[in-house]
Amino acid sequence: MRHNRLAVGVMGLACALTAVACASQQPQSQGPPPVVPSKTAATDAVTNCTTAQLTVTLTNTGALAGQAGGYLKFTNDTNTTCRITGYPSVAGLTATGRAATFRQARSTMFGAWQYSAPLPILTLRPGDSGYAVVAADDNPAGTQSGCPSPDVRLRVAAPGSASTVVISAWLPGARTYLPTCTSIGGTPVDETSAITTLSALPH
Repeated sequence: MRHNRLAVGVMGLACALTAVACASQQPQSQGPPPVVPSKTAATDAVTNCTTAQLTVTLTNTGALAGQAGGYLKFTNDTNTTCRITGYPSVAGLTATGRAATFRQARSTMFGAWQYSAPLPILTLRPGDSGYAVVAADDNPAGTQSGCPSPDVRLRVAAPGSASTVVISAWLPGARTYLPTCTSIGGTPVDETSAITTLSALPH
């Protein structure tokens, strides 16, 4: 009888140990997985540059092979990165206030710019710049004796931006304001390129 009670006690102890061991092998409850920041979050947050975010100046001015012009320089003047692509909106203003919209060029002799699809998308960090050529013929065409009054100011907007800025159209490199000479048919030939990097233009 005593022997049987000992055996039962040993079996009970074994079962208890087994239960503890089994319990220790059960999967432990885990909390939610850690949140990993998306690598594209910063990129997705970049928006298109507006005119208000940019300082616009006219640089690299001069005259070459019947054209005079320069490079519109769009500099990100904020602490926020933005993107810029496409053609800026440009209009020339004469001293009397006459305004003429520049056409979108497919190529320019000044700056030797050539259209190539797709147009570059520039990511402008604070202080970075993008460039667009503005140019016009500086010689009368055909039997014309002279050119109309030059543009003394340029009204400029970043691509897709509604707001504008007005800057001087003086070309130090050519010692003249931006000319407004027309084609033989009398059509204005003032033009602007799409925005690109300075390394893509002679300078």
